[in-house]
Amino acid sequence: MRVNNVKAKWKNGEPAFGAWLAIPSSFSAEIMANQGFDYICIDMQHGMIDYQTAVTMLQAISTTDATPFVRVPWNEPGIIMKMLDAGAMGVVIPMVNTVEEARAAVGACRYAPTGYRSFGPVRASIYAGSDYFQNANDEVACIPMIETTTALENLDNILSVSGIDAVYVGPADLSITLGQAPAMDNDGAFEEARLNISGSCSTHNVVAGIHANAGLAEKHVAAGFRMVTISSDQGAMASAARQDIKVVYGSSKEGGGLSYR
Repeated sequence: MRVNNVKAKWKNGEPAFGAWLAIPSSFSAEIMANQGFDYICIDMQHGMIDYQTAVTMLQAISTTDATPFVRVPWNEPGIIMKMLDAGAMGVVIPMVNTVEEARAAVGACRYAPTGYRSFGPVRASIYAGSDYFQNANDEVACIPMIETTTALENLDNILSVSGIDAVYVGPADLSITLGQAPAMDNDGAFEEARLNISGSCSTHNVVAGIHANAGLAEKHVAAGFRMVTISSDQGAMASAARQDIKVVYGSSKEGGGLSYR
């Protein structure tokens, strides 16, 4: 079976850096996947992407060495299994708040006897190999999200669930439930929670992951995070477009830059 290169990096104690896709396009997915990220995550929760488009994006990503992940819309076994069957090498699962929800997430990612995933890897066996069934439980990554105060209260119990490879911090939702404005990074209660999550992950030998940007990567890696999202398709597009506008118009459209009058 195809090796999950992100899990291989984690086993070696190395961080993996990835990009997030919200635009429903196989071509933009192919562009992002060719930039050298360790993983590319298709966002089916908040992105504009449905199942059929996600499949074409997985096909585009598979032309590169980037490991394909999918954030599913919810902790629901049907969509988790369907995206794994489509060739995702890992699933990021939103709003996992209790040990029971964590066990349900793991179960959907694993074939018996360690889970209840139904067999039918229609595309996964093509992408990952004919021996997919024999190795999928080891290579597929199960990544619940920690993004509420309830999840923080149950963190040690969640991290004790066998089969969780990593947990992924959603900074905006976590900030909101801590009484702060949604942001990629916050001081105070959020910072305390961020460090607590990383420390608890280390204790339980689970990888700590977080949604971020390139400017925050060094800070997160220093704190022990080994899954750090540093870019996104819509963010990169908007940033590059703004930069081009500044080149021709200056700091504002009212003056500076080139004159076309």
